[in-house]
Amino acid sequence: MTTFDLEAKGLSKHFGTHTAVDALSFGVERGSFFSILGPSGCGKTTLLRMIAGFVEPDAGDVEIGGRSMRGVPPNRRPVNMVFQQLALFPMMSVGENVAYGLARRGVRRADRERKVDEMLERVGLPGSAAKRVDQLSGGQRQRVAIARSLVLEPTLLLLDEPLGALDLKLRERMKIELKQLQAAFGTTFVYITHDQSEALVLSDRVAVMNGGRFEQVGTPQELYYSPATPFVAGFVGANNRIEGRVTSIDGDLVEVRSESGWAVHARRQGALRLGDAAAAFVRPEVAVLGRSMADLALAEPAAVHRGTVESLLFDGANSVVLLREQASRCEFRVALPQTGRYADLKVNEPVLFSFAADRAVCFATGSAHG
Repeated sequence: MTTFDLEAKGLSKHFGTHTAVDALSFGVERGSFFSILGPSGCGKTTLLRMIAGFVEPDAGDVEIGGRSMRGVPPNRRPVNMVFQQLALFPMMSVGENVAYGLARRGVRRADRERKVDEMLERVGLPGSAAKRVDQLSGGQRQRVAIARSLVLEPTLLLLDEPLGALDLKLRERMKIELKQLQAAFGTTFVYITHDQSEALVLSDRVAVMNGGRFEQVGTPQELYYSPATPFVAGFVGANNRIEGRVTSIDGDLVEVRSESGWAVHARRQGALRLGDAAAAFVRPEVAVLGRSMADLALAEPAAVHRGTVESLLFDGANSVVLLREQASRCEFRVALPQTGRYADLKVNEPVLFSFAADRAVCFATGSAHG
């Protein structure tokens, strides 16, 4: 039987005529890392604040550890929060910051000091209790904020975009550290972010939020390889989007033809009929580049497209070439192979590209036969 540390049941919140959270129900398993991913304004911060008790829901209930939180104030909930600003006390030492919540609870000084030393050891900051906060690096301050929360042994740790203020390299390192800390402590983490990379790297499960609702909840792999809606396909990971109408259907595969006449084949998601407005999504890494048909010998001739190099976007292992499909002038991105092949491509050079239809996905996007 699945044990949930957090359950939301029909949770809703309105601000005037705006619906911030719309009748959400979900559960977070004990000891898991659960992320809520979505753009600014989608309702994720409001949802987190309702879980923490800072915002009263208009409808529904929050259960933490199997107990309803209706009427329970924030300071009485088995929850702690880590904010982007961290909110460490600059006039206190590292040890005093970590011990703050314990002192408020009336824990004896000797026990506080023991717990603080143990916690600093576990977050990789042994012997740091006497240091001032301003002597620490950004990553170290992040770990102090997490230690201050975890020392209170909450059922849930809520994290509100905690890596947003860090520089890129430190953010990448802190992703790994956060994942390792959560695994080591076994505390249930609920993490909100607009950064898809953070959500995919850190999480056991991710909820993609849009307009106050969850569009899809699943593992990072499920969201990436099997998106359930056009929004998820477009928001999670890089994708080429080709819009048009369905011009043929063959089992699970459909042909989508754009207004400019470019036809592509993709695997359909959901119901689609001939003439339906649709969008096909193709990830840059599933497309193969070539200078001649010999380079694409394994591809079906109908799946080979002609393009012109518009620009080369170098980013190490994430480098891509930006193409224009020859006839339609539609934009299309292809990931460059890490072997260095095609590193000598020139702007305006004609090329060929191809992708397998079953590696692309297609969704209905509007009214049929419009």
